[in-house]
Amino acid sequence: MVLPVVFFAVFFAYPVAAIVGRGLRADDGGWRFGRLGEVLGRPDILDVLWFTTWQALASTALTLLIALPGAYVFARFDFPGKALLRAVVTVPFVLPTVVVGTAFLALLGRGGLLDERWGVRLDTTVWAILLAHVFFNYAVVVRTVGGLWSQLDPRQEEAARVLGASRLGAWRRVTLPALGPAVAAAALMVFLFTYTSFGIVQILGGPAYRTLEAEVYRQTAQLLDLPTAAVLTLVQFAAVGAILAVHAWTVRKRETALRLVDAGSTARRPRGAGQWALLGAVLVTIVLLLLLPLGVLVERSFDGGLGYYRALQDVDAAGGTFLVPPLEAVGNSLEYAVAATGIALLVGGLAAAALARRAGRLVRGFDALLMLPLGVSAVTVGFGFLIALDEPPLDLRSSWILVPLAQALVGVPFVVRTMLPVLRAVDVRLREAAAVLGASPWRVWREVDLPLVGRALAVAAGFAFAVSLGEFGATVFIARPDNPTLPVAVARLLGRPGELNYGQAMALSTILMVVCAVALLLLERIRVNRSGEF
Repeated sequence: MVLPVVFFAVFFAYPVAAIVGRGLRADDGGWRFGRLGEVLGRPDILDVLWFTTWQALASTALTLLIALPGAYVFARFDFPGKALLRAVVTVPFVLPTVVVGTAFLALLGRGGLLDERWGVRLDTTVWAILLAHVFFNYAVVVRTVGGLWSQLDPRQEEAARVLGASRLGAWRRVTLPALGPAVAAAALMVFLFTYTSFGIVQILGGPAYRTLEAEVYRQTAQLLDLPTAAVLTLVQFAAVGAILAVHAWTVRKRETALRLVDAGSTARRPRGAGQWALLGAVLVTIVLLLLLPLGVLVERSFDGGLGYYRALQDVDAAGGTFLVPPLEAVGNSLEYAVAATGIALLVGGLAAAALARRAGRLVRGFDALLMLPLGVSAVTVGFGFLIALDEPPLDLRSSWILVPLAQALVGVPFVVRTMLPVLRAVDVRLREAAAVLGASPWRVWREVDLPLVGRALAVAAGFAFAVSLGEFGATVFIARPDNPTLPVAVARLLGRPGELNYGQAMALSTILMVVCAVALLLLERIRVNRSGEF
C-alpha cells in the first residue's frame, strides 16, 4: 500500500489541496470561509448548479429509457453479429468527450447533416447535450443491467406465468426487483458522468449552458478567479462523494443479493413478431444514435478528399494555433498514454493486491481513496499541478512526465476495479502451498498470481490506455504548446474560426476515434469464458 498511498498523496491530495487552499486563503493569511456563502448566493452560480443537476437527472432518465430495451436484447436474444455489435455499442463510452462533442457538432451544428438537409440546428441547445450524454452512456446501462439480466434464471419468471401472472405482471414482480440494484447502479454511474460533464458541454453548450466542471474551467483559465473556483470544487467534491457512496452501497447489494446462472444458457433466438420488432427497434436506435454521429464525423473529415488530413502535417495550416504540425499530437498522445498506462498498472496493481489480501477499516478507506480522482474536477487537478508542482524537488512543470501522471490518476481506478475481483478469486491455498514448498513472496506472486490474472491485467491495461488517450480536463492545462495531445488539439482547432480548422478537428477526431476503437476491440478478444475463468 505504500507506493499507491504516496502516489495519491503527492499527485492528487497535494495539488487539489494547494489549489483549493490558495483560493480560500485571504491576503492576511486567514481563511475566507465566508466566500462559500457569497459564491453560492450569486444568481449566476445558482443557475450553474441548477443546470448541472437537472441536466444530469434528465440525461440519466433519457439514457435509461433508451438503453434498457437494448440491455434486454443483448441479455436474452441470440442473433448473428451479437459480439461485434456489443463491441460497437461500447465504443462511444471509451471515446474522449471532446470527440463525442465534435461528432454531434458535425451532426447537429452549423453546416451539419441536419442543417444541410432540413435547415435544423440543435447545437448550443439542451437537446444536443442530452443526446450526446445518451450516446456516451448507452453502453453503461447495456453492460451493467444487461450483464446481470443475462444471468437471471428465466424459470423464475416462467413459474410466475404458470401461477397465473401476466407477462407484464411477472416481469414487474419477479424480474424488476432482481434488476433493481443493477438499474440503480447504472443510473448512479450515468448521473455521475453527466454531473461532471465537461468536454461535451464545452463544445455543444455554448455560452448559455455550463456545468460545474465547465464553470470551474472558466473561473480558473479565463477569469482567474481562484476563490470562486475553489468553492465550486468543494461543492462538486461533496456532491460526487455522496453519489459515489450511494453507488458503492448499490454495487454491494447487487453482488450479494442474487443467485445467478450461466449467461450463455439464457439467450435464445427471437420468437414471434413482437420480439423481432423489439430487436429491429434496438438495431435502428443503435444505428441512429450511435453510428450516425460517428459516420457523419468521418464523412466531414473527408470533405474535399484527404485535404484536411494533409493539412495536419503543416504547422501553418492551423493559422498559428500550434507550434508544431497538428499531426504530431497523434504521436504525443500515444507516448503519453503508454507511459500513463505503465504508471497506472504499477500503482493500481499494487493497490489491488493490497486490497485483495487485507480487510478492515483502513483498507476500506484506502479503497475509497482510489475512487476520489473520479469525483474531483479534472480541471482542478490540472491547475493544481501547475501551482503545486513548481518547486524542487517536485518542480515538474517543464517535464513531459507531468501529463502521464495526471492521466494515470484517472486510469488507476479502472485498473483496480478490473483486477481486484480476479485477485480475490485466487485460492489462497495455492499461495500457501507454494510458500510451504519454499517459494519467496515475489516468486509466489510471479508463479501463482500472475498466470491467473494475466488476462485481467491485459484488460486493465487496455482500459487505462483508452482512458489516458482521451483525458482532456487536466491535460488541457499542463500539455505544453509544442507537445499537444489529440483531445487538446481538437479543442484548440474547434476554438478557432474557419473551415480548414473545423475540417482538421474532424480529421483528428476521426484518428482518435479509430485508435480508441482498436484498443476496445482488442479488449473484446480478452473476455471471461462461460466457466467464469480467465
